[in-house]
Amino acid sequence: MKDTPWSRPPKSLLRKVGRAIADYGMIREGDRILLGVSGGKDSLSLLQVLMHLQSYAPVEFGLGVITVDPEVEGFDPHSLTAYYERLGVPWHYAEQPIMEDARSRMSGDSFCAYCARMKRGIMYSTCREHGYNVLALAQHLDDLAESFLMSAFHQGRLGTMKACYTNDAGDVRVIRPLVYVRETQTAAFAAEAALPIIPDSCPACFSAPTQRAHFKILLAQEERDNPQLFAKLLHAMRPLMAGD
Repeated sequence: MKDTPWSRPPKSLLRKVGRAIADYGMIREGDRILLGVSGGKDSLSLLQVLMHLQSYAPVEFGLGVITVDPEVEGFDPHSLTAYYERLGVPWHYAEQPIMEDARSRMSGDSFCAYCARMKRGIMYSTCREHGYNVLALAQHLDDLAESFLMSAFHQGRLGTMKACYTNDAGDVRVIRPLVYVRETQTAAFAAEAALPIIPDSCPACFSAPTQRAHFKILLAQEERDNPQLFAKLLHAMRPLMAGD
């Protein structure tokens, strides 16, 4: 009989998250973690994982969630308010016209990169205001592989997202517990657990083709011929994933 308001993630997902947390020392005793949630499958899956770990892990940590609303048409995260209340997790909400600002301020950046940078700034401020020392983000292995190719192809350098690092101000540790997890795993868990996904949770990205979408398609094509593609890419990216 189910006695928790959250869904237990499958062992295959928990193993990969647990290994990433251990490899990079992501979660420590007494941490207060703020998780960025968009309402998509990845962030809501990570919320379930962290709530499970909060109940069973040997270290104690606090957990809250934040949604940054970029004020684009079609995005309404308020439908999840009751869901967060049922889970008993504090929900912080911030809004800023990021897409509108991007049109006048963005220079030499993709919209996704600009939006991510602006959202992170808001999340850092929320962490400071409410006493969180860790910011958790829900990028997975597919996201890291796409970033790796984008960095090589368009910037001529080797780089990808860090698994765990401290921000420039030195007061917030940023963690990505899904760095070993494939997108297919979060999608399968979200569907099986009937998580209340907000469709097209980033409408701006769905309305305009992005570099990331191009590389997602490219990687899918390559993986059909090379089933070990992402395992190989993870091996190649490991030296780049460690924090500064």
